[in-house]
Amino acid sequence: MSIEKGKDVIRKKIINLTNNPGVYKMLSEKNEILYIGKAKNIPNRLKSYISESYLPIRTERMLSLTKKLETTTTSNESEALLLEANLIKKHKPRFNILLRDDKSFPYIFIGEKDKWPQLTKLRGKKNRDGYYFGPFASVGSANWTIKILQKIFLLRVCDDTVFRNRDRACILYQIKRCSAPCVGKIEEYNYKNLVKDAVDFISGKSQRIQKNLSEEMEKASEDLDYEKAVILRDRIKALTQIQSSQKINRTNLNEADVISIFKESGRTCIQVFFFRSKQNWGNQAYFPKHDPDENVNKILSYFLGQFYENKSVPRLVLLNEHLNDEKLLEKAFSEKEKKQIIIKSAKTKDEKIVSKMAEKNAKQALTQKILETESNSKLIDNLAGKFNLKFNVNLIEVYDNSHIQGADSVGALIAFGEDGFIKKRYRKFNIKSENVKGDDYGMMKEVLKRRFSRALKDENSTKTLPDLVLIDGGKGQYSVSRETLNDLGLHEIPIIAVAKGKNRNAGDETFFHDGKIFKFKKNDPALFFLQRLRDEAHRFAISTHRAKRRKNLSKSLLDQISGIGRGRKRALLNHFGSAKSVESASFEDLKSVAGIEEKVAKKIHDFFHEN
Repeated sequence: MSIEKGKDVIRKKIINLTNNPGVYKMLSEKNEILYIGKAKNIPNRLKSYISESYLPIRTERMLSLTKKLETTTTSNESEALLLEANLIKKHKPRFNILLRDDKSFPYIFIGEKDKWPQLTKLRGKKNRDGYYFGPFASVGSANWTIKILQKIFLLRVCDDTVFRNRDRACILYQIKRCSAPCVGKIEEYNYKNLVKDAVDFISGKSQRIQKNLSEEMEKASEDLDYEKAVILRDRIKALTQIQSSQKINRTNLNEADVISIFKESGRTCIQVFFFRSKQNWGNQAYFPKHDPDENVNKILSYFLGQFYENKSVPRLVLLNEHLNDEKLLEKAFSEKEKKQIIIKSAKTKDEKIVSKMAEKNAKQALTQKILETESNSKLIDNLAGKFNLKFNVNLIEVYDNSHIQGADSVGALIAFGEDGFIKKRYRKFNIKSENVKGDDYGMMKEVLKRRFSRALKDENSTKTLPDLVLIDGGKGQYSVSRETLNDLGLHEIPIIAVAKGKNRNAGDETFFHDGKIFKFKKNDPALFFLQRLRDEAHRFAISTHRAKRRKNLSKSLLDQISGIGRGRKRALLNHFGSAKSVESASFEDLKSVAGIEEKVAKKIHDFFHEN
């Protein structure tokens, strides 16, 4: 492949370009997007690819593959930065620095306009009126905080349908984690005060609340109301617990993300700590994909653009590195959030302490990641050697089926690479063909055909195809799987089938590959590795099957009545306790259920009582 041909593509394109800011995309012969870049002046930026005497090897490889160039102009450089980040996350070009395993974070939400506001967690768009607190680094962190808030403020966590249809207090009231507004155990005014206290507390105003609780406890003791005093004491203890665990920080960071980068052995970890209301709400480690020789300044800059592309930016982003484009990022994020955003490297003593803490965490996480990767790479290489595989193995896919006498049949796919199990590549397949349900061979054939046919339709199929397929089954499953892949033209993808021994004992497995039978000693690392892969696929298949079975078992005659959606069905079941009780209910009883209008009640009654 010629670098000059790629440069010629750029030369021809530049002639027709105006000096505007924007984004450019380099594409391959198959229209695969190789690289996406931004520029204050697009033609000037593109000229650097053809005028510079020295280019990094990675850039030379990219140019040698470039057959087409596309540009999009923007009104300013800030808009170009945001567009670039959006396109990179969408297309994941192979020559860009990529943020992997990106996700939205959970928030804690308390409704503002509800009569009896609910304490809950949520992800996604903030399109409801109320108070949002977060982000929290994990669901576990948010759940733990909600649990403690229940103990302190006794707010309800049940959804509206359950709340409206309760006729007696649930167990949360009995264990002092809810004030039971559903059955009138608390006045509306007092409940609103609890909500206000909860909002103030999560906003960092905890001293007043602790003082008020202490005064209430002392008064209850003086009045000999010891039961109330004990409840207040437990609330104070919970309040102290969450205050100490949230680690109120010396820098008094009210709304900030502390982001530190650490690079070693060509790999990078970026730690993000979330500080809100002067509290630490957890941290998350990221391992962006980049060229081993890429500098940390560029990696961190690209990370920020992609990380905040779908998230709210706090007023302060504190870094352990100074960025060349700090001011551009500040301007772009300020325009995006419609508020003043400050991005800066740690300068004061206290800022450096919290920044170094994040950097230390990044270093520890990266060391652990490198050790795990080396271990996984050795296991994969050892496996390839045992089966004399001709190609390097980077991605393994494992398949298993699950059903009970043909019912609720599902196929499952899990994936494994040098970073371990790749959960975002896990897939489930509901078996569609009635002819193969209960037929393990037919099910495997359908799953493989659907999975690989879909991959072959993708223009970038080389990115989605595995280097090795592992099948849970014996010689027959191997033959069916090999025939299916061969029919699709995928002769080069190796297949290994694993069959348990006669007594189904772990350690006595037999492996089938390329017309040969393989057995390993019980202490062979390759055997342990294969068992681990097989067991994970089996676990995922079983859990998927059980979920489908539970869903089907939950279906009832109510599902056959038109106009009875999920909400009305839940209301009926909560009110009557079972579908059988709904069936025997009178028309008047049905009318009394919240959300069931008279017309709907008549439809339900007629369905069960027509002759």
